[in-house]
Amino acid sequence: MIELPVIPSEQQRKKRPDWLRVKLPIGPEYAKVRKLVDTYQLHTICESGNCPNMGECWGAGTATFMILGNVCTRSCTFCAVATGRPNEYDTDEPRRVAEAILLMKVKHAVITSVNRDELKDRGAEIWYQTVRAVKEVSPTTTIETLIPDTKGNWDALTRMIEAGQEVVSHNMETVERLYRRVRPQARYERSLEQIRRTKEYGQRTKSGIMLGLGETTDEVLKAIDDLVENGLDILTLGQYLQPTKMHHEVIEWIHPEKFAMYREEGLKRGLKYVESGPLVRSSYHAERHVNV
Repeated sequence: MIELPVIPSEQQRKKRPDWLRVKLPIGPEYAKVRKLVDTYQLHTICESGNCPNMGECWGAGTATFMILGNVCTRSCTFCAVATGRPNEYDTDEPRRVAEAILLMKVKHAVITSVNRDELKDRGAEIWYQTVRAVKEVSPTTTIETLIPDTKGNWDALTRMIEAGQEVVSHNMETVERLYRRVRPQARYERSLEQIRRTKEYGQRTKSGIMLGLGETTDEVLKAIDDLVENGLDILTLGQYLQPTKMHHEVIEWIHPEKFAMYREEGLKRGLKYVESGPLVRSSYHAERHVNV
């Protein structure tokens, strides 16, 4: 029997369930991180991506830094980051990110970026210099880099992942059938190949998938199998939340019990670690993923 995507009524889609309620960002540690981000003129995916865990993470004194500006060359229908023609390319950014991480006394840093398809090296050199700068001033800080699709530029990929970071992440975001609608400039097989090449380089690999975009259970399980086959170590699964009315709508609210089932299935299928829950995002509990 073929499982068809769930298409609930508009009223059901609009009503957010209780398990998706989060606390407002408050407290002295949150204020401290807020001040540092503003002082060093840094971008964070926490803000640009409207992350529901910003209060929890910033309250713990951590943040996910977004390099290479805050304008993306892609137009993914799920993402709150602005789309356009970037004009920011700051060669001093690696130093500023490293200094902020040092001042925050971060034990584990997550760094991500927008897509910079207009750059020949996809921004790889800034990636490399940022990781090296952090390692130079904070040698005990572990790093996860959440890198974009290099569009098949494997030389750029190598430069992005050879700087000494402990985890390299690249998000699939959704199942194969929904790629054209959700990630129109990306390719499912190309992202899998990027993960495979990262693993072949010797890195610890990680990816993330959003649920609630209209995927079926079988499609999610197939995506997990594809990721395992291509060398993935760590997977995050979380509920998609619509940033604005202009973005892809939420088709289904996924129950926590189903997230638990996906976690069990992922581990059974060969993943080393699965973070699965409605509020899970790529960087959620990222410090746990360093030694798996």
